[in-house]
Amino acid sequence: MAEQNKVKKILYGGDYNPEQWPEEIWQEDMRLFGLAGIDIVTLNVFNWANLQPSEEEYDFSKLDKIMNLVRENNIKVCMATSTGAHPAWMATRHPDILRVEKDGMKRRFGARHNSCPNSPTYRKYAVALASKLAERYKDYDNIVAWHVSNEFGGECVCDNCAKAFREWVRNRYGTIDKVNEAWNTSFWGHRFYDFDEIIPSDFRSEEFHFYIDGSPRTNFQGITLDYTRFNSDSMLECFKLEKEAIKKYTPDIPVTTNFMGWYKGLDYNKWAKEMDFVSWDNYPNWDARSSDPASFHDVIRSMKGGKPFWLMEQTPGVTNWHMYCRLKRPGVMRLMSYQAIAHGSDTVMFFQMRRSQGACEKYHSAVIDHVGNENTRVFKEVSELGRELNLIGDQILGTTINSKVAIVADWENWWAAEMSAGPTVLINYISEIMAYYNALFNQNIAVDFVSADDDISKYSLVIAPMLYMNKTGYDEKVRNYVKNGGCYLTSYFSGYVDENDRVLLGGYPGKQKDILGVWVEESDAIPPGESNSFIYKGTEYPADILCDVMHLQGAKEISTYEKEFYAGTPVLTKNRLGNGTVYYLGTRSSDEFYATFLRDICQELYIEPVLNAPREVEVTCRENEENRFIFILNHKDTASEVRIKKAGVDILTGKEYNADDIVKLDAKGVAIVKIGK
Repeated sequence: MAEQNKVKKILYGGDYNPEQWPEEIWQEDMRLFGLAGIDIVTLNVFNWANLQPSEEEYDFSKLDKIMNLVRENNIKVCMATSTGAHPAWMATRHPDILRVEKDGMKRRFGARHNSCPNSPTYRKYAVALASKLAERYKDYDNIVAWHVSNEFGGECVCDNCAKAFREWVRNRYGTIDKVNEAWNTSFWGHRFYDFDEIIPSDFRSEEFHFYIDGSPRTNFQGITLDYTRFNSDSMLECFKLEKEAIKKYTPDIPVTTNFMGWYKGLDYNKWAKEMDFVSWDNYPNWDARSSDPASFHDVIRSMKGGKPFWLMEQTPGVTNWHMYCRLKRPGVMRLMSYQAIAHGSDTVMFFQMRRSQGACEKYHSAVIDHVGNENTRVFKEVSELGRELNLIGDQILGTTINSKVAIVADWENWWAAEMSAGPTVLINYISEIMAYYNALFNQNIAVDFVSADDDISKYSLVIAPMLYMNKTGYDEKVRNYVKNGGCYLTSYFSGYVDENDRVLLGGYPGKQKDILGVWVEESDAIPPGESNSFIYKGTEYPADILCDVMHLQGAKEISTYEKEFYAGTPVLTKNRLGNGTVYYLGTRSSDEFYATFLRDICQELYIEPVLNAPREVEVTCRENEENRFIFILNHKDTASEVRIKKAGVDILTGKEYNADDIVKLDAKGVAIVKIGK
């Protein structure tokens, strides 16, 4: 992609909204962009109301001026379609475009993410605008990517959605009898006799707020699960329609939209298949662990088979919509930017370029602050990073990360596990994933993420935390993987149900019993403040959230519970199947346990860290056929040191290192050591 669009370096820039400002400011912006090393801007993200004053009237005059200005200043463009926020006139004249919330409230014009994805009005005008933009600017050779809408999300349960849902259900199941079977409608006398009887799952039908923790629950998991799938598919269809309109005029320019980290509402694995490249917006909280953004960098990179992604947005300074809007300390913006690159990004981009004067993001940091000059701390840091990225040039572009470990992260499983009626409100799928990811991250072991549908054959170790849903064919894939020598690790509440949240009969974990070599008879929910425990290699570790009471059916116990009536029964097991190995952990434990346990497994499988480094010093490796680029990122507030294995040169400083030399890093410091193969 980068070579196709004549990109010669890591792109550097971000969201630019000149339509919010008088034209005399634009030239000053160009001067400041030049000082900062900015070479790409994302234009036109929320510009629909300016571009289309009425049904048949379009006005591109101001956007024409902006496009010509950035081209004259040798700035590349990521061109957005503006369809993330519809105009007020559209809501007034065509109320079908407005969403209906799950409590039945009909929205009015306002905010954003307020367009019904199944509104004929929305689809008509959104596709028309995307088409007109692509046709008008198709000959601008500085457009390197298209950006459809912005941060798709939310949901709608209006009459248009109800009608579309019935058609979606018909296409999925074919007959009403198969619908009844999938949703288990014999329970509570819910049998449907006609597709017209089916309605969206919302707080007026199947859903309710659980009285203990206030979180949403549903009476019929199969119905709600399918409506969640449908909602994700509806928005994806909107993306695809705009993409198709764009490709008609610019078939060779890649199209994306920006993801939002661990966003639950949309099946990002499915969406990524429809995107030319994936991108996302990184806004970790002030107290986030360094592994939090790293995990989603790895998720995003993995979605396109390890190809580089785009960091579409981050803040150069403060994020204004967190509960506590702490400033990014000196060096943190640079460190986080290189962390994105270290995990596979070929861009560093910000929201926003100039700080807005009004509304809800006026205190969200920008490259150009309200003072309007180059004398701020943030601008100076941005400029220094721009200088370094120019120095790096194209050396890193297109390089990849080779991982021997994969973690299964499946959105449909996420939805189903947390919709489950029991066994505990503490079920948290992403928290379970992160328990394993953190252990590997802290040991500098590279990780890919895969969905339950992906091929896993190339990995030495596959970890599937809390894989509650056993999709059709998944157990056979795992069975073959293990028999052929793979190592598989899974945890409690796995393998219980099929795609429709129907329990797989014959005992838990359903079709995976022979793979794991255990039968889980029942599970004990552990309330907050209580804990069971087990011993692993002489050390006691906690057993929390759930404790599976299991029986061995071929596996061997590694550890047993210490307390309760099931004391002495297995909690951690190991099974041999063919040439491979399977581990099962029937509970949730501590960070210390996962660190020790995964270190033991990786050593057994000869999976080594990129480099050995102190805690909170992150090391990754991107490589191509000629070179390896070792990223060393010091997340600590104090200086640190790391010993490298082979001779190389730091491409940021030019400093040369011999094998076994020490790389010294300041607090929040970064080194990128280039090593020949």
